[in-house]
Order: sequence, then structure tokens, then C-alpha cells
Amino acid sequence: MIALGDILVLGLGRSGSAAARAAAQLVADGRAHSVTAADAAQTPGLTLVADELRALGVEVSLGATTVDGRYDTCVTSPGIPPHAALMKAATAAADRVISEVEFAYLLSTQPWIAITGTNGKTTTTALVTHLLNTAGILARSVGNYGPPAVTAALAAAPSEVLVAEVSSFQLAHIEAFHPRIAVLLNITPDHLDWHGSLDSYAADKARIFSNLQAGDTAVIDVDDVGARLYAELLESRQIDVIRVGLLDSHASGATVTEGVLMLETRGGPVRLIRADELQIRGSHNISNALAAAAAAHAFGATPAALRAGLATFQPIEHRLEPAGVVDGVEWFNDSKATNPDAVMKALTAFSQQPLIPLLGGRNKGNDFGPLAAAVSSCAKAAVLFGEARHELAQAFCGLSIHAVEAVSLSDACEVARALAEPGDAVLLSPACASFDEFTSYEHRGRVFKDLVAAMAGEEG
Repeated sequence: MIALGDILVLGLGRSGSAAARAAAQLVADGRAHSVTAADAAQTPGLTLVADELRALGVEVSLGATTVDGRYDTCVTSPGIPPHAALMKAATAAADRVISEVEFAYLLSTQPWIAITGTNGKTTTTALVTHLLNTAGILARSVGNYGPPAVTAALAAAPSEVLVAEVSSFQLAHIEAFHPRIAVLLNITPDHLDWHGSLDSYAADKARIFSNLQAGDTAVIDVDDVGARLYAELLESRQIDVIRVGLLDSHASGATVTEGVLMLETRGGPVRLIRADELQIRGSHNISNALAAAAAAHAFGATPAALRAGLATFQPIEHRLEPAGVVDGVEWFNDSKATNPDAVMKALTAFSQQPLIPLLGGRNKGNDFGPLAAAVSSCAKAAVLFGEARHELAQAFCGLSIHAVEAVSLSDACEVARALAEPGDAVLLSPACASFDEFTSYEHRGRVFKDLVAAMAGEEG
């Protein structure tokens, strides 16, 4: 049993409010002294959350820029950057600052598998969970995909595997977090406005390996330059490293040979399924499938279960999700692609089809030049929308592609519909955050699907 003393919860969004509820339960159980929660925002929705928490005995402050008192532990939400006034005040007022996933780990008795990377972590998290359950190993997805980690940790059976999608924000504030299997998919520029530099961002991603011990497993996509750097370092710590990738095969690794996903094991090579049998599109999703299979196998999933699970896994919402067909044109929702690298990976799913990507939203400090060049090399046109549309237009300036600006996502859909012809694909893969027009990438994706459904309804 751990004692956390006086707890401060910073931020009352999805993970923060869950952490505050869990902390209130700790007080009721005598495992903590008090709980205080603070959020810099003050909205009607937060007011309802605050009222609920106050009824549980939590002291709540909204519209806060500072905190009063002294705290043993601060549990911070991932959306609060280090330079925010409230974060600085909390750091000064607390003996330690931890993330919600660290808080969940401290309260848990379950085994953990953790997955991070700039892109692909949600699909990989969902797929690992699916593969384990197919193998008869009870597992659930938690964290950024699934319920908040702390909610799941308190509700799950002791033997249930918690498969956690963890972000760089969460990893920046871990201390004891120790998954049995840690997966690193890739490291490319993202969230530089939060971390301050690519080096700082990469260092926080790599913290997923901080507490691994001899005999634990690290799954690393070595096709990615940023990720492969850690393979030899981890092996020097007696950690089992499984290298996965499409470019080369590796002993105790996973790759594709003659179109077949293969897993190298101590007992020899194991044939899984053909890449074209996967229901998730794009070469990046073949890499994700390899990583997921390697992680699930390391936890005990049999080759037969891996084959069945890989073949039956469906695309998940907002990740190259089919959104409908309008006038003979296929529309896809990839709203989760909030950085340029994610979009460039998504482009590989449409090499045989004329493509019109919808790009835009709020830039997170990324350079759009390489993205514009990649889009120009494979798409028939591009529609640029939202707050970043002028910045995107500058990146496309001088390139041999028809790039059209639109004010909003709704406008962008109308422009794309006018440009598209039967047999084409329209792809919402924004390369930007959603907060200029929407509350989240999920909100953006669902509005997009509603717009597509409305256009499809007009056909009748």
C-alpha cells in the first residue's frame, strides 16, 4: 500500500478528472490525506466536473494561475506544458510531479505493456489488446486509447494486462512506471511547442525504457532512425530487444518476406499472414502489425492466435477509417494524423488511387515543406483549410500541384467534392492539431464523417 499524502491534481480534462476521483477514493480509504484540483480554464463543462468532485471531498479551483499550499504529490495532465504559469506554480508547490499514467501504475497490481511513438501508437495499442484477447489472455487498452489508465487500474482484475498508449507528455513525468514490454515505434518532430526541442521530445519518448530490467522486452521499429538508436543500448542492459521493420530481417525480430509477415523466434521463423490480408491500410500499418505481433508473442500469444487476430482486426476510428462513398469517390477519416509524418505515412495507403488530401488546423511548430513535397509527388490536388491554411499554402508555393485554400473543414469538403472524380479518394489527414475549430481530433473526425454522410444523403 502506498501513501501519497496531500495530492494536487493539475487539469480537469479526461485524465485529470479521473485522477481526482481516484485520489478522492484514496482519501476515503485512508491512503492519502487530502485532494486539491486546479485548472486554468473555467467553462460550463468544467464547472459540472468541479461540482461532482467537490461532492467527493475534493477542493477545486477553476480559472487558476497559481496554487496555494504545499503538496506531497502533484498529478499533472498531459495538456499542461512546462512553461504554463499553473505548471510552474505546481512544480514549486509540490515535492514531486507525476503523470496520470505514473499515478495509475503506483495504484495498480496488473502487468503492463506500454506503447509509444510519434505515430501509430493507437492502432498498435488496440491491435496488441486484440491479439492478446484472441489468444485468451485477458487485456484492455488504457490511457490515450481506452479509459484513463488510473480508472482501469482500479477496475481491472489483478491478472488483466493493461496495454497503455503513452504519450511523451505522460512519459516526461514518470518515476517508477515499469511495463514488462515497452514498444517504441518511431520518433519524428511533433509537439515541439510543448517540449521545446526535438532532442527533449526524443528523450521523453525514450523514458518508456527507463525502468526496464533484465528479462523485460523492448520492441523497436528499427526502420525509424530515431527509434533504432536505443536497440544496442537496451541490449547492453540485458533487456530482450525485438527489432521489427520492413527494410531488413533480424534475429529475434519481425519483418515481411515475400509479402508475408514473419516473426523470428527462438524456435525458428514463424509465418503469420500475408500483408494484403490485413484490413488496415498502408505500409506504416504493416510495421504497426509487426510490432503488435512481436509484443503479443513476447507476452505469450501463440502463432495461431496471432494469425487469427491479425486477420480480424478492423480499422479504428479516426485512423484511415473509411467514412463513406460519395458520387463514386471514397472518403477516409484520418483525423488522428496531427503531424506531417503521420500524413506522409498515410499517403502510402493510396499509391494505386488518385488522392485529394485535406490538410489544416492549428500548426504545432512543424515545418510543412517536406509534407508539401510528398503530397505533390503523389496526389492530384490538395485542399488547405483552417488556421494553418496560409502557412500550408506557402509550403506548396511553386510545387506542381493544384492546392486550394478553404476557410473551414466544411468548406474544404465542398472544395474536395468539386475536385474529385469517380475512383478518387479524399483523405482527411490534417497534419495539424484540431483546436482552431474543434475541441479534439475526435470531434473533428466525427464532424467530418457527418459531412460525408450528409453529402452521401444528397445523392438519393
